Amino acid sequence: MTLEGLKKEKIVYMKAKDKDAVNALNALINKVMLQTIEKRKDGAELTESDIDVLIQKTEKELLEEQLAFKNAGRDEQVASLETQINVVRKYLPKLLSDDEIAEIIGGLEDKSMPTVMKYFKANYNGKVDMKRVGVVLKKM
Repeated sequence: MTLEGLKKEKIVYMKAKDKDAVNALNALINKVMLQTIEKRKDGAELTESDIDVLIQKTEKELLEEQLAFKNAGRDEQVASLETQINVVRKYLPKLLSDDEIAEIIGGLEDKSMPTVMKYFKANYNGKVDMKRVGVVLKKM
């Protein structure tokens, strides 16, 4: 997903008058724009995997916020956040399965933990859960 794609989706939700979806996309768009500025400051460009990481981070933040409202007994905000979480999840990338992770690890020369983690971080950032990589590697 790109910044322009997110903005187009926001317009669709604005026309549908879906306030919760617009709020979720506003949060995503703001994070992407801030990350773009940070990357440009360092002379780099924002990649699609960077956006995938931001989407995952946003989902995690919304889940934590939802839990806090649930514990406080604020059901209206919980329902609103549930809608926002569902909107954000539509843009999450498909994560690699354990079998796919094992296959990639099998193709690596050095199967030490630091090397494998560094390889996945560099090549599959945002498309793999790093905890799963560690679990799969330990099973091998």
